[in-house]
Amino acid sequence: MQQIDVQEINMQLYNLIESLGKGEEIVITKNNAPIAKLVPYTKNKPKPQFGSAKGLITMSEDFDEPLEDFSEYMK
Repeated sequence: MQQIDVQEINMQLYNLIESLGKGEEIVITKNNAPIAKLVPYTKNKPKPQFGSAKGLITMSEDFDEPLEDFSEYMK
């Protein structure tokens, strides 16, 4: 995350916009204290479609049986 003082913003605005385009976040400071954060614009993510994975996941018949590797711990 990049930090920049409020007085330097006007001089470097083009470079800041280029950095945002690359996905960087920028913290704006005043007297070495953060006052704002610029983040890249992102489009809304599509909402998940419930049930879209139906039939893709299967579970074996013995999924809840004890594992042979742990039999000595089960005694």
